[in-house]
This record gives sequence, structure tokens and C-alpha cells, in this order.
Amino acid sequence: MTNLLNPSQQLILIVDPYSTGCMVAQEITKRGYQIMAIWTKGFSDEMKTHVPVSCRDLTYVDQVQDELHWSLGDLVRAVDQAKDRAARKIGKDDGYYTIMGCIAGGEAGVDMADLLSEKLGVLSNGTKGDFANRRDKRVQQDLVRDAGLRAVRQACGEKFEDVEEFLRSEQFPVVLKPTDSAGSDGVKLCHSFEQAKEHFHHLLTVEAVNGGYNTQVLCQEFLQGKEYVVDHVSRNGVHKTMMVWVYDKRPRNGSQFVYFGMLPIDPTSDEAKVLIPYTRGVLDALGMRHGPSHGEIIITNDGPCLVEMNCRAHGGDGNWTPLARALTGSYCQVDVTANAYLDEEEFHKVPDVPPSPLKAHGLEINLVSYSKGKVKSMPGFDVIKKLPSFVWLSPAVSIGSEVEYTIDLITSPGCCVLMNSDENVLKKDVDFIRYLEEINGLFVYETKGESLARPNVNTFGLGSLPSGKKSHHKRSSTLDRPGLLRIMSQDRPELRMGLGLRKRMTTVDASREVVVVTDPYSTGCLIVKEVQSRGYKVIVLWTRGFSEEMKKHVPLSCGKMNYFAEVDEADDVGETTRQLYKAAGALRIVACIAGGEAGVDAADVLSERLLVRTNGAQGVFANRRDKKVQQELLKAAGMRSVRQAAGTEWNDTVESFLKNETYPVVLKPTDSAGSDGVKLCHNYEEAKEHFHALFEIEAVNGGFNTEVLCQEFLRGKEYVVDTVSRDGEHKTCAVWVYDKRAANGAAFVYFGMVPIDTSTQEAKLLINYCNRTLDALKMQNGPSHAEIILTASGPCLVEMNCRAQGGDGNWQQLAQALTGGYSQVEASVDAYLDKKAFSVLPQIPPSPAKAFGQEVILVSYAEGEVVATPGYDVIKKLESFVYLETGVATGSHVEHTVDLVTSVGSVILLHQDEDVVKHDIATIRELEKNNKLFDFVKNSMMMKAVSTLNFQNLSLSNVM
Repeated sequence: MTNLLNPSQQLILIVDPYSTGCMVAQEITKRGYQIMAIWTKGFSDEMKTHVPVSCRDLTYVDQVQDELHWSLGDLVRAVDQAKDRAARKIGKDDGYYTIMGCIAGGEAGVDMADLLSEKLGVLSNGTKGDFANRRDKRVQQDLVRDAGLRAVRQACGEKFEDVEEFLRSEQFPVVLKPTDSAGSDGVKLCHSFEQAKEHFHHLLTVEAVNGGYNTQVLCQEFLQGKEYVVDHVSRNGVHKTMMVWVYDKRPRNGSQFVYFGMLPIDPTSDEAKVLIPYTRGVLDALGMRHGPSHGEIIITNDGPCLVEMNCRAHGGDGNWTPLARALTGSYCQVDVTANAYLDEEEFHKVPDVPPSPLKAHGLEINLVSYSKGKVKSMPGFDVIKKLPSFVWLSPAVSIGSEVEYTIDLITSPGCCVLMNSDENVLKKDVDFIRYLEEINGLFVYETKGESLARPNVNTFGLGSLPSGKKSHHKRSSTLDRPGLLRIMSQDRPELRMGLGLRKRMTTVDASREVVVVTDPYSTGCLIVKEVQSRGYKVIVLWTRGFSEEMKKHVPLSCGKMNYFAEVDEADDVGETTRQLYKAAGALRIVACIAGGEAGVDAADVLSERLLVRTNGAQGVFANRRDKKVQQELLKAAGMRSVRQAAGTEWNDTVESFLKNETYPVVLKPTDSAGSDGVKLCHNYEEAKEHFHALFEIEAVNGGFNTEVLCQEFLRGKEYVVDTVSRDGEHKTCAVWVYDKRAANGAAFVYFGMVPIDTSTQEAKLLINYCNRTLDALKMQNGPSHAEIILTASGPCLVEMNCRAQGGDGNWQQLAQALTGGYSQVEASVDAYLDKKAFSVLPQIPPSPAKAFGQEVILVSYAEGEVVATPGYDVIKKLESFVYLETGVATGSHVEHTVDLVTSVGSVILLHQDEDVVKHDIATIRELEKNNKLFDFVKNSMMMKAVSTLNFQNLSLSNVM
């Protein structure tokens, strides 16, 4: 019956009110009743301040702290004194207040609420027999099992010996948790006996989230299946189902269980029909006759099974209450809890289960971060608040917070509630939030120097570093051949096309002639092999400072490199020339070709001295490899060039440029390999720091940087134009565009290199600009590849690399298939050694191309130590697969891909059918997104239930 006493004289005790418990307390005060807070032993002062924003004005008539030395009788007397003290504060006599109820306001308060309510003679679940420990997760499972319901296999103990036999016999993974802490506190999934043992001992030494220490640890089987939450409110053993929810869990960022949200389930659905009676049976088994509860249940292959029953209201700061009221049409667990204790008649009016269909469409979304950094602003949150379905937002971060990749609920940046009468509008809003997450639109981070490295020999951990220079990543390199994976399909018709275009031999007896190649590595080794295949001998010249490690950087497709002779560069060009003639002996030197970036200058100088085909090294052209000089020559030729300043030290010119140029700006060494040390800096301080750093680090090819170039940041798509020249006639071998996208919080992640049809307008603009650039640089002979950005004002050179395109020449067979038989490698040798063959090469590649394909650069959305590479096995079976190269193998440590250094491989796809290529690219991207490329070492994982996690910061006055 409805209570007819004056509510203002009736007092409800709330034990440990926090999170949703505060909302229950507030609902009670709305009805005119008074509340008193009871704080249990060990409940932390910090947790006492954990009050939802909507309850910040909540007040108690008094508060009582249960002291460590008090008995239950002492606490009852203290409560009695407090209620009389509260009465006197408002001028009333002792006995004015009557205690009408005692409710648990949080997990830590459940046991005391049962004890105190029983002692005070108000509605109580009691503490008789096993029910004295109904909050104990082990006891819960025992009681459920005794009632004939599906329960978890388990073992519990105060010392490890108590659970050791279970852990040795149970199939892993297993779940370890404290028996009596808040539902999510310390719960961990352990994948091995060693992990379980370590976490067992850890739980007995750490303080629980609510205060106090754990005394026992529970080890349980890991339940496989979807996880649900069933909310109830009970009175006198009558259980009313408030809502059934399902957790949306997906693999992301390398974790198998990332919470994406909590969705309501229709009570007439097949799953709800199983869950509701099972949960009510659990409540009966636990003697839960009064008050709110929420059971976490997994539907396994053999039916529903309790994870744990929380004998209190659903947590999460009650963020879900507006949604629940809309779904039911008028009520939620908070409201009905107040009915159960204060108004029996109203309680019985509440339906047994929520209506079907539900009265609205909505869900709770857990936000997922695919990036990390220090938060500068949160524009995505502002956008979310403007969505038509927006109800509530609870950030877990603020300006200045460090955001991490979301791998569990602790690393989630917050949650929000969406609701709409139109299901289609709701779906659009959900999709939009997921899109915001994927493009890293939730946050703007404080900027830091950003690597702009382009694909080169060291991209995938395949290259080597100068002596003494350590790699940041544990990858296999060319020097670690047993751990390097390099696989090529040998049975593809596209690779056998057009071989008739390839001309060999250029003189009567090439065996009497020799070619000098300077610093051959990466694609330079392919050029050496091509020269040798035509009958020529090869002398290698190693320039000063070129590291021993880099000399060994040989693509595996080349096998062992054999040279006619090897010569080290002398102190002057005259002596070097003499040494080359001496090495050649009776052979005639017919060409001198740059085999790598570090060998370009030497090739120009020596070819001039050797009286063979040359680009020359006179005047300013002696420094054509210098990126600053390149831009100056373009500017002098009246072409679009980059705004820039350079210095061999920090000077007024550099300082003025960096203070006046629009940020971001690019800093790079003027004379190193194209991507070495290139960085995007977002402010003056970053730029100055990187300027000085470049003089202190060793260049990738060996030696140290002598000058640093500061340039404007060009905005637009980035292209590569591969060219080969002979006597000033330039022939385009390929035009590529870099597929760059935002991923993992980085703005410029390379996803691939895609060929461009030469009949397109962009290709025509690029080829014309590239040829004019070659003329301006007096690049008359040999291979080159220009990196060009197509800006709003037209093409603009990033840099001209006066050598063949790098990347170990992985692209060679793709280029041959696209053109019908040749690539820059063969054309380069033609340019130096076979005039006739060069003359018949087309000016530009054929349009349309003879096949379809591209290079796919692999991106990791996860991190960890690799134990298997199942994704590579899938890739190798793709219909268009040609080639896979990666430095990642078992034992490698993979990180989130944020630049080329953290890329995890390169794949060449090629096929006559464009749809096949597109399908295979999509397959690879799905493997990446779903973290299926690798299996990682399974570390023990914290398992937090959404219902028990509180996102709310303690000072979130601006979230509503």
C-alpha cells in the first residue's frame, strides 16, 4: 500500500551513494522524503565525491561514517543520534524522523545495506546463511548451481594453492577477479598459467577501487558468447524487468573486446525470452527479494550463464536513464527503485517487462579512439552535441588529457546517449560518430614534428642503418635474411607479356667493355644485374662515407652480387679516375651510372672525367642533388617552385623565414636520401629544434648533414614521375600517385602507390612539368624520379631524385606489365648502352595500361609482439597477388602505423581484370581494419563491464 505518513518526516538511508546511487537518492528527495548518507569502512574520500552532474545539488540531512572499530550496534546508535541531530537543526524534537528504508547506493554498500536494513526492521534482503555473502561472486555461482541453473566453473582462494589445480586443468583463457569488489574492479582475462598466477598475487596486494583490500581471488572459466545486462527491480520477491541490453563488442586496435556501446533488446525477442526467466531464477537463488539489480549474463552454446549479479542499480552514472524512460514510455530502474521502497501500489502498476515494440529508438555509444596525443581541443564533442539524436555526452577526457588508442573501456574517451523516434535518423547519427572516430575528428592534439618520409629502402624494416644507429622497431632487415619474408608469384601471365620489346647488346663485343656503377643498393642492384645480363662487366665505386651496412643492402631478387672489381673513392677525383682505369685494365669503360642517392654526385663528376655519357658537374649543376639548388634552378627558369630558406647553421635568413612562413613547414637535409630526416613541423619551436637535430644525427647513407632546408608545406596530391633520359630526350616510364590518408591519429599515412593513366589531364600536366624540370636541372642522361605535388596553382616539385626510383625495385614487374614489357630499370640501361633500343621506347607509357595493379602499403591498426602472420597467408592466395615484402615476422614488435617506418609491408597486386584488383585491395583493407594481419602475444587483459565503469570526471559542468 501507499505510505500515508508525511514524507518529509520519513528518512531513507543510502549506503555509499555514488554514481547511479546518487540518482536513486535524488529521486527519493523529489518525492519529499529525506535521505541520510552512510559511508562504509574503507570507502575512499575520492569516491564520495563521485557525483553525477545532474545530482550535484544533492544534500543529506546528515552523514555517518562507519568507523573501523565500530560494531553494527555502534553504527545503529550513530545513525539514531544523527537523525535526531538533523531534526534539531530544523527546530524539531528528537524522534521527528522515522527510518523507512535502507538502500545500497553503490557496490561497496550492498553488504552493509543488507545488514542495516535487517537490523532496523525495514525492507531487507537479509543476511541469513549463504545470503550473508550474496555479493561474493563465488557464492553467487554456488547458489545458482545449487538452484539447478547454468553456472560458471570456478575455484576460489586466499592463497594460490587453493586455485592451482583449477588453473592447471581449466582451458585458457580464464577470468580472474576479486570476490567482493565492484563488478569491474581488477577483472582480468588471463591467457596462460603464468599470467593467471601473476594476477592472482597482484589482486591480493592492490587496493580496491572502493577502498580496502581484496581478501580472496576467484578464478572462472571464460564464457564465450554475446554479453547482456538485465536490469530488474524487486519487492517482496516480485521481479520487474526494467530493460534488457546487449553489449556491442568488436575487435579494434589490436584488442579483441572493445566496447562500442550498449543497445536495448526487445523483450519479446528470442534472446530476451531466455534471459528474463533465467535472471529471475538467479535473483530467487540469491534471495534478492527487494530493490534494484542488474545481472551480467552471457548466452553460451548451452544457454544463458551468469557472469555476476550486481545487487544494486545499473551503474555508469545513470547516463542511460533518459534513454530507458523513452524506451519504456515513462519509467526507468531509478524511478521504480523508489517505488519499490516507498510506494508499493505504484510498484505493482509497473509492467512485468518493458513494452514491445519499445517506444523509441536509441542506444548508448562508447567512443573509440584510433589515435593518441595530448588534447588541445575537442571539436568532435561539439559536433556530437548538435546531432538530431543527441541526448547526453560524458567525456572521459578534457583539454590537456592524454588520449590513447582505445583497447578497453579504460582507454575509451567517453560515452554518449543517442535517441530518436526515427530509426533512420538515429542510424545516420551513429554512422556519423563512427566516421568521426575513424577520421580522428573527435580531438585536435597538440602538434609535434611529423615524419614525411616517402617509400624507400628502409620503409618496411628491410634496409639497414649506419653503424651505431639503432632502429626504433624490432624488424627483420636484409641483413637478417632468415627472418625476412619476400614472396613472389611465379605463375602470372601478366608478368610474361611484351618481352619482345627488351633489346640486348649494344656493341660488337660487350664482354670487352665495363660499366662503372656508384654506390649500388636497392634498385641500383637491379640496374647492375640488367647491365650484366647484357654481357658487360661492372666495376663498383664506393663513395667516401658510404656505410658497410648499406653496401650489403641487396634486394633478395638479385641474390649474391658479383662485381668485376670494387674501388673505394680516393681523396681527389683524379686519383679515383686512375683507380677506375686501373681496375678496368684492358676493358673499355663505356658508362658511369649512379646506383643510389649517395652516388649521384660522384657519377656526375666521374662520367665527365671518363668521357662517357654525363649530366656534367659544372657550375651550379655540380650540386643538382641539393634540394635547395633544385628549387633555385626552377625559380630561375620561371617555374613554380617552393618558398624556402637554407643554412649550414642557424642564421638570420633561416630564422626570418621560420618566423614569417605559414605553418606547418617542412625541414629536410639538402643532400641526403629523399626521405631521410624529412619532417613536418607545426610551429617555430618544433622547427628550430629539428633544424639543430639534423646536424647531430647521421644520415641514412652514412656521413652527417651539412645544410638544412626549410620549405613551405605544399598542399595537394603527391605524385611520382619516373623518367629516363638520353642526350636530353626524356621518356616517361611511369606516373604514380601516393595514396595517403589519415590513420591512427597521423594525417599522412601511406596506403599505397597507384599508377596513373598517361592520357589523363593530371598526367599530362605532370609529365610536361617534369620534363621542364629535368631541362632546368640539366638532367640529360639516365634515370630520375620526380616527386611532385599538384597544388591549386599547378604542379610544384618536392624534389628531383637523379637516380632510379628506390624501394628495392619492388615495382619493376608491375611496371613491366603496365607498359607491356619494360620498366625504368631496362630503359635506364638502354639510355646508356643501347641507342636503338632507347629510340624505340615510347615517349610515355601506353594508354590504357596493359594491365591493372598497384602497390599496397600495409597498415597496422594494432600493436604487440607477433606470434603468427595469418593475414599474409590470405594475401598470398589473392587472385591478383604478385609480390609481398615485409620485415615483420614471428617475434617482431608491431606498432600502430603512423608513418612509413611503422608500415608493416608492401604488396604488389596485378591482374587483367580491374574488378579483381579492387576486390583484393578491399580484402587487404578488411584484414587490416579487423586486426587479422597478425596474431599477437596474448597479454592478460582487463575486462571492464560498461555498467560498472564510470566515465564521469569529477568536474564535468560543461557536458550537458
